Amino acid sequence: MFEAYPADVRRRMLALRELVLKTAAQTPRVGDIEETLKWGEPAYVTVNKAGSTVRIDWKPKTPAQYAVYFNCQTTLVESFRQMFPNDFRFEGNRALVLELEQKVPVDALGFCIAAALTYHLKRPGLAS
Repeated sequence: MFEAYPADVRRRMLALRELVLKTAAQTPRVGDIEETLKWGEPAYVTVNKAGSTVRIDWKPKTPAQYAVYFNCQTTLVESFRQMFPNDFRFEGNRALVLELEQKVPVDALGFCIAAALTYHLKRPGLAS
């Protein structure tokens, strides 16, 4: 899944993967995570439907950056924009953009990932 990325990008992408999996394991009620491809991008889905999909990717057309993608039909990125206005660059209502040379704000990013992986738990009538 990660072999196609350039070596320096692959290292960053694998670190993001590790953060997603670690965050999922440490966040109550997330449960098991399925690692898959969606739109050709590494994606992480809660098996118990507790959360919204988290995707990660790097694109050759923007070689100095990579991103964490969230479902654009949610309020997640807008919430992250309000909470962490200086930690990330935002792409619309769908992504947190990171620069390859940037020190990743791990705590803030971990919070964002946990929020996505528990997104449906906060909505009445859904997963409990």
